Amino acid sequence: MKPLLLHGHERAITQIKYNREGDLLFSSSKDNKPNVWYSLNGERLGTFNGHQGAVWCIDVDWTTTRFLSGAGDNTLKVWDCETGKEIGNISTNSSVRTCLFSYSGNMAVYTTDKALKHNCEIFIIDVRNVDESISHADPILRIPIKGSRVSSILWDNLDETIITGHENGDLIKWDLKSGKEISSTREHEHLINDMQWNKDGTMFVTASKDHTAKLFDAADLMLLKTYKTERPVNSAAISPIFEHVVVGGGQDAMDVTTTSARVGKFDSRFFHMVFEEEFGRVKGHFGPINSVAFHPDGKSYSSGGEDGYVRVHNFDSSYFEYNFDY
Repeated sequence: MKPLLLHGHERAITQIKYNREGDLLFSSSKDNKPNVWYSLNGERLGTFNGHQGAVWCIDVDWTTTRFLSGAGDNTLKVWDCETGKEIGNISTNSSVRTCLFSYSGNMAVYTTDKALKHNCEIFIIDVRNVDESISHADPILRIPIKGSRVSSILWDNLDETIITGHENGDLIKWDLKSGKEISSTREHEHLINDMQWNKDGTMFVTASKDHTAKLFDAADLMLLKTYKTERPVNSAAISPIFEHVVVGGGQDAMDVTTTSARVGKFDSRFFHMVFEEEFGRVKGHFGPINSVAFHPDGKSYSSGGEDGYVRVHNFDSSYFEYNFDY
């Protein structure tokens, strides 16, 4: 399994995302230029130029016409995918940590960090007709967060609720009509770095700094499965065609210089979704893996690391022939 190496960033990758068809792969990093690539051959299609700080989060709508990016320069930008031009810019009081288009693509959600006496907040905005006026328009809904800051977020499938993952390990489901909390659970003991849906939106997987990834039922936030590792987990994704979960992480970047790459454990690890057993590892990154994503057809996956590289892995035929014995 020889990967495609995509090197267009000068600093650590923060997030990678496929569009719905999977022909494009978007990447953001701690430098200020999100990139877009052809996922088939790794050719860089272009960059989105305009941010002045680390880009923490990105998302693309399901028609691949618009692109969202939130950064440490206290802005959320909306871009035209085709031209790479900025079509909307929203200023915030602190860093934008998460951003996501709704399932319909009519709305978007973003959250800001707790900083400079400003609390963490969730904002829901209308993105149907984006132009210059979006910077002055009021959000549809604004939810101040009293407790721990939001570190990851998901839209529910019918645009009626959102699920937030928090720094202290809380998972909270919010009703968007009332702006009130519906239910919450706390199965993690530490920061939830990432949350990703399965293909049909009935379950999602969380990745946490407490060395575990966990599978939850979306309807009632019930914990279903736990995938244990011996290092912080930064990202986890569910295969669209098999009952497989890929988990990426590694020892914190600031501790890495004191150990070898072998001890740091910077490999992607594959677990069986039901039996919670690890059945494969893929090495390659020189540093922690910050984001993983499955291609929508399930035939490849990508990982973005602290080393600034995005690696696109096309699975060998043996992966598809592999049968889990039970």
